[in-house]
Amino acid sequence: MHLPLESYRLPNGLLVTLSEDHSAPVVAVNLWYHVGSANERPGRTGFAHLFEHMLFQGSEHVAANEHFELVQRAGGTLNGSTWLERTNYFETVPSHHLELALWLEADRMGALLPAMTQEKLDTQRDVVKNERRWSVDNQPYGTWWERLPALCFPPEHPFHHSLIGSMDDLNAASLEDVAEFFRTYYTPDNAVLTIAGDFDPPAARGFVEKHFGKIPRGSGRPALPPMEVPRTFGGWKREVVNDDVMVPRLFLAFRAPAFGTTAHYAGSICAAVLGQRRGCRLYRALVREREVASDVSAFTWDLAKGADLFVVDATARPGTDGATLEAAVVAEVDRLRMEGVRADEVERVLALIETDFVSAMQTAGDRADAISKFATLLGDSGLVNEQLDRYRKVMAAEVSAFARDYLGEDNRVSLIYERTAEGTAEGTAEGTAGGAR
Repeated sequence: MHLPLESYRLPNGLLVTLSEDHSAPVVAVNLWYHVGSANERPGRTGFAHLFEHMLFQGSEHVAANEHFELVQRAGGTLNGSTWLERTNYFETVPSHHLELALWLEADRMGALLPAMTQEKLDTQRDVVKNERRWSVDNQPYGTWWERLPALCFPPEHPFHHSLIGSMDDLNAASLEDVAEFFRTYYTPDNAVLTIAGDFDPPAARGFVEKHFGKIPRGSGRPALPPMEVPRTFGGWKREVVNDDVMVPRLFLAFRAPAFGTTAHYAGSICAAVLGQRRGCRLYRALVREREVASDVSAFTWDLAKGADLFVVDATARPGTDGATLEAAVVAEVDRLRMEGVRADEVERVLALIETDFVSAMQTAGDRADAISKFATLLGDSGLVNEQLDRYRKVMAAEVSAFARDYLGEDNRVSLIYERTAEGTAEGTAEGTAGGAR
């Protein structure tokens, strides 16, 4: 599969990619900013996510929440999301409403600050704090999103701290803090715009120039602290969380090569062999045969700076404790390391990866998002067309070598959620192990 791509850059630095496809009368607009929680300074965690909320609160020519109203009234859908290395905003609309989506994105890129008020900041800060309470603090296993990276990256590393931020830092955010964050990171030279679907390329280029062309480039962004970390953790770290959960759950993490590197593809296939779909090793062994788990998966975080994380997520069956679950998962990981993977296993997961990729690229929104991802994180939107070939080049021997090199006892972090005897939270216990308990 080869996606049609046309990429160019405006004088203000905005990277634009067009991917034309007339199979359905819809068009997707996808805007990635190269800023995430990694760019937050100490004492101001949660800013990237808070800003995602602020961008839907209106700009100079768009009233608060009018962005949602205009797109939905036109028959479209929209949203935004935040991650460690990026923040993105996206709309999918009927083809004849392309200019509307582009105008809305350009107006908040170029003219958000005139509409920013203390009242809006206070309102969205409360929204984010409630989101934290609902999705993290009061959600079973909800703290894993911040506990795991805190275990896997040293305190000074940009990936260490919480994506959603602490209550104290959210409370401390001032209107000037937010304005400075916007002026620093929400600039055309720090953004990637992708248009995918049913559109006329000359008209799209005209709309982009009309609405984005006059927005000035930024004045520079502070460099990130060093992102490099040792190849492995250097040991086996473990944290046990006693919490109000129904059954134990294990997150077993390994440091892995960064997204986009050649070794990343071997790691991605290794994760699929272990934990993708019901034909994977972990599901067969732990769910069907031993019946110690009710669900299990393995995946990579796709971090492009420094190092990635390879994660196994396993939920115990009732009656199975965390130590038993961990030992069962580790036994399968060690078996893979000792025996290696078979060629037929690699063929199976390559078929799954190719099917999922081709299926996703049929939709304008997913296609635009994938193009923006490669352009933002790796600097080249055309890399989206090389993915399947890069996966196909990986041999079983390379996957086996990845498992031996990266899944050993010197490179493991166990985050285990255990049900307390009383069924109420009782804090955490931390320790280091040289092997499974």
